Amino acid sequence: MSEWKVGKIKVKVGGYTPAARTGQPAAPPPSPGARNPIADQAMLQQIQAAAQGRDFARAATLADQALQGGLEHPMVLNLAALKYEQEGRFDDALKVLGRAVELAPQDIGARNAMGLVLTRIERYREALAVFEGVCAMAPDFAGSHCARGASLEALGRLKEAEAAYKHALELQPDNLGAMQGLANLLSRRGAHAEARPLAEEVLEAEPNFPDAVMVLAAADAAEGAGERAQRRLELLVGDERLTVQQRALAHGLLGDVLDAQNLTAEAFQAYAACNMALWRAYAPLHGEGVTALDFARGMLAELDLIPPESWSGTAPEAAADGPTTHVFLLGFPRSGTTLLEQVLASHPDVEALEERETLEAAQRAFLQTPQDLARLAKAGEAELAPLRAAYWERVRAEGANPAGKVFVDKHPFNTLRLPLILKLFPDARILFARRDPRDVVLSCYRRRFSMSAPAYQLLTLPGAAGYYDAAMKMADRLEPAMAPRTRIVRHEALVEDFDAAVRDVCAFLGLAWTDEMRNFADKARDRAVATPSGAQLARGLSAEGVGSWRRYREQLSPILPVLKPWVEAYGYPDE
Repeated sequence: MSEWKVGKIKVKVGGYTPAARTGQPAAPPPSPGARNPIADQAMLQQIQAAAQGRDFARAATLADQALQGGLEHPMVLNLAALKYEQEGRFDDALKVLGRAVELAPQDIGARNAMGLVLTRIERYREALAVFEGVCAMAPDFAGSHCARGASLEALGRLKEAEAAYKHALELQPDNLGAMQGLANLLSRRGAHAEARPLAEEVLEAEPNFPDAVMVLAAADAAEGAGERAQRRLELLVGDERLTVQQRALAHGLLGDVLDAQNLTAEAFQAYAACNMALWRAYAPLHGEGVTALDFARGMLAELDLIPPESWSGTAPEAAADGPTTHVFLLGFPRSGTTLLEQVLASHPDVEALEERETLEAAQRAFLQTPQDLARLAKAGEAELAPLRAAYWERVRAEGANPAGKVFVDKHPFNTLRLPLILKLFPDARILFARRDPRDVVLSCYRRRFSMSAPAYQLLTLPGAAGYYDAAMKMADRLEPAMAPRTRIVRHEALVEDFDAAVRDVCAFLGLAWTDEMRNFADKARDRAVATPSGAQLARGLSAEGVGSWRRYREQLSPILPVLKPWVEAYGYPDE
């Protein structure tokens, strides 16, 4: 565990047994074989003394020794798990914590520790379930509400995360984890003036805490104090206590600060440092075997073998509680999908859902391998109907209520799932966001996304360009089935003549124009946008990213030939 996890160490080992309240370790449960109760009790007292003295390394080492000697006790298991986590043995940590919960079902410390380990290995849905269980068992325990907020934030459920952090602060006003979590959320949506005092309070208690430094650097940059932000971040990235992810994110923000000062060469170096660190860290998970790019190219090869008419079908009967119009908003990350979604979400007749995995059940059924496309192309209603029902169930589980609305399901990576969309929803309309491919790929490389197999491809310029090329080829191959129900929305046109572009989209979707759509920035702040576009959208419409690739022409030169066919096909100037 990093030294920098504010408030987390105390949460992991504090209050783990009733013994912590009585002053004496609870007697160990009966163990098989001949044991020495006096020796066991003495060992427990040593472990507890080390923990109470905040010598967690010694406490964890003693606990591991006791566990290896056959002594099972919730405190021993909890502290041994801490040692295993520090050593990167996460499966072992989860195993012993599971045993601790078996021995002491009411031990909220062991449960909370399990959630924190799951968070560490980015199994956020499982972690959230654990933390919600702890909150139910101990509703006044601020630490679990804070940890629940962090899981919600990682899952992109930012409004719920904000509520969880605020509740933790109501229970414990000096909870630094909740304070920092709230500062992060405010910073993400561009509310730097509100985020700054929270981050400063965290730093007063935990000097140089990475997230707090980054919040202040972002606030400095937003206020035009780029050099001050730069100094903060350059000092931060040199701190040995940072985790790989923390240092990478600091490098990424440093890149943004340098870019704002038009120091493009230095900015690109910072972005490269960020991305290469993440690329190495996540290689075992997303960089080995069949990558997302390999899979996409395999799908394209399979599509060449399937008759194009296989992707056109008859719409099923509309459900009584369904939307008036079903819309998939596709394209590619950083193509303007978030801007368009926020504009549409400002309309009173629109229900929009931001980047949720609504097609998960369908993917499991028909997209485990590229070869599954052949089965999907021949699938009948008996196979498709349950998957369609699962889709709508997931939509509602994610908090959307599409009944009687124009429902917009926005996920730019769904372009790579177009065969599923076309087969399951032959009556759905498609909005396809388009932007200069060079700006798209550069922006993908410069932004920090929640890690996934597709997002991993964006960490290198060849990977980002290759994945973009595969996505556009996917749309191009399926164009015969898509075209009758698709509207291309050009990002540059939306920025240049907002009203004309949005009125055209409204007409396509059967919506009446409303002036509220011009106030999308206010809606974006209220909705707490989870993508990297959040802070930008909160400032309103901007052309600042249009043509930004030109400043990085030299760095982009190796991948420009990959993008050139799409630049030409989409009518962007070759300059």
